[in-house]
Amino acid sequence: MRRSLAILAACALALLPSEPASAAGYWGPLAPRHPFLGPAGTATMHGDAGSSDVTPLAGPGGSAAAVAAFPLAAACPTLLEGSDHLVVALCTAIAGQTPTVYLLDPSAPGPLPTPLAALPLTKGSLLGGVYAYLDNDDRLVVVDGANRLLRVRHERDVSGTWRLVSAESADLGPVIPFGDNVTGLVPDWSGNVWFATGHGVVGFIADTGRVAASRLPVGEQVANSISAAPSGSVAVATTHALYELRADEFGVPEIVWAAAYDRGSARKPGQLSWGTGSTPTYFGPDTGADYLTIVDNADGQVHALVYRSDTGQLVCAVPILADGGAGSENSPVGIGRSVFVASTYGYPYPALPEGAGPAVPPSAPFTGGMTRIDVADNGCHTVWENRVRSAAVPRLSTADGALYTIARVGLDLSTPLDGYAFTVVDPDTGAVTASHSLPGTTVHDPLQTAPLITHDGRLLQGTVTGILRID
Repeated sequence: MRRSLAILAACALALLPSEPASAAGYWGPLAPRHPFLGPAGTATMHGDAGSSDVTPLAGPGGSAAAVAAFPLAAACPTLLEGSDHLVVALCTAIAGQTPTVYLLDPSAPGPLPTPLAALPLTKGSLLGGVYAYLDNDDRLVVVDGANRLLRVRHERDVSGTWRLVSAESADLGPVIPFGDNVTGLVPDWSGNVWFATGHGVVGFIADTGRVAASRLPVGEQVANSISAAPSGSVAVATTHALYELRADEFGVPEIVWAAAYDRGSARKPGQLSWGTGSTPTYFGPDTGADYLTIVDNADGQVHALVYRSDTGQLVCAVPILADGGAGSENSPVGIGRSVFVASTYGYPYPALPEGAGPAVPPSAPFTGGMTRIDVADNGCHTVWENRVRSAAVPRLSTADGALYTIARVGLDLSTPLDGYAFTVVDPDTGAVTASHSLPGTTVHDPLQTAPLITHDGRLLQGTVTGILRID
């Protein structure tokens, strides 16, 4: 995933012991419970530390009809739910582009429920604070515009009013050059908090508060978030290569393996950087993290690249999105032996991040499309393709066997009059099993951000102006 927060802003549990991999039906296992994260499926933008975009929670299903909205005058791509079933949202205000944390009750009555509390953070670059997560105490862990690692807790005061309280955990300023900001943030299974900056500084904060960092090759940028596996490794995709890193015996970051990929000759329309648009996704049939996948940016036809996560060996490079647009700014969905990728080629982002560079061609129709591939012992193969014009990162529920997204509805030319539809896809066949129109036009554009499925079966989707709730 992606730099969508930058574009949105510019536009408008107690510590648990290790558990065995959880079952997810015939799809395969999810990774084990992460001891330093909140609930599985709701603690990170992509659901978990491995960025699988899979949840063990059931969604609203195909009969969903009721819609409510939190009109926050802010772009809200990061929606997280803690063990207390309250939602913490990281948004960017349209006016002033100030990062703001909101506390929400997803079950609040009425068509226009209001937040329980709000807390503005220090503003940095548009990429600063794109990604955050909930720790095992339901605190939002985020790096603000001053490059301070914060833990934001929520509590009630003596009058019963909710409030958000921020505490600084570490200062990253000494290791991050002026003008650079953190774009990716994830804890590893030892409790180190890993970060990656837009200009390629990668490091971690140990539980002692000590900060260790190193720089990836000059010229490589990190435009998406980062992921972690139970093995202790962390995956970082730059605009040139995919890396797996870990903390070495001396307590500094070391590269375990690196794999260059085809980044093409230029940025494609519907992508926000010249390179992969993927947050790396861990998945697999045995541990839930046997493989690591991204989508390349090859000219013409793009490929899903699947690597063995322990060695970096390339398992396969499969052409995808042949029936739709050949390019993706979204993180792949991965579980068991299956990977699902949605096209963003030609997606009409109203603005681009600074330094994105020209697209080739300058523009293209947004035709959409999804592809599912499966990994076998002798390689990979395409299972299905469809033409769903997904406007959000799809989310797969292993509880109800549905793939959820928000589809863009209108002409392929994508006009400001386009609408959106809550869409349910059968992950076995790629067929649309339900579609319900949503209110509003492009002022409710989700701009390829990820939804949240809550513990009570609601779906929350961030948009350019707030949050939609689908029951």
